[in-house]
Amino acid sequence: MSVLCVVSHPRKDSLTFKVADRFVQGLAEAGHDYEILDLHEIGFDPVLKGVDEPDLSAVEQSFTPAVEMEIRRMKKHDALAFIFPIWWWHLPAILKGYIDRVWNNGFAYGSNRLHHQHVLWIGLAGVSKEQMKKRNYDEMITHLLNVGIADYCGVLNSKVEFLYETVGSSPKHYEMLLNQAHQLGLSYAKEQQP
Repeated sequence: MSVLCVVSHPRKDSLTFKVADRFVQGLAEAGHDYEILDLHEIGFDPVLKGVDEPDLSAVEQSFTPAVEMEIRRMKKHDALAFIFPIWWWHLPAILKGYIDRVWNNGFAYGSNRLHHQHVLWIGLAGVSKEQMKKRNYDEMITHLLNVGIADYCGVLNSKVEFLYETVGSSPKHYEMLLNQAHQLGLSYAKEQQP
């Protein structure tokens, strides 16, 4: 299986990128091919402008060259993974903008839907599991990603994994998080069967 791994963090030395590295190491060990897409490195513009605004009356729609290029990139892969910090109980703006612009009408929903077999969302949370559950943030984020985005676009096998306490923890805890990311790569798609 070929997996497009979309990473969104402004720093290459971040825990987010270390998690991505360990995740793709697991993917490779499990026999999957992958491509890492660093949204910051390519200078992805997350702002949806009029030219890329979904036209719900159109059966097919053309987009800006940047969006068309990302659509072609997505089409080359069988499955998706997103690795990102959770900021304000949501996706980082650059990743939200990527979905707004690239997962567009006529490609991801509407007359066509995504062909991808699986999507895995790996969210790095600075808070503890208990703090995420306190106001049902974990359930809301999971529902948004699995149902509001993936299922709406035709990807039925969608799963959200949280890595907790990613800020100010001990080296031992960070190593545990990296091992968790490695395991997610090793077991990618196996755990996601409905």
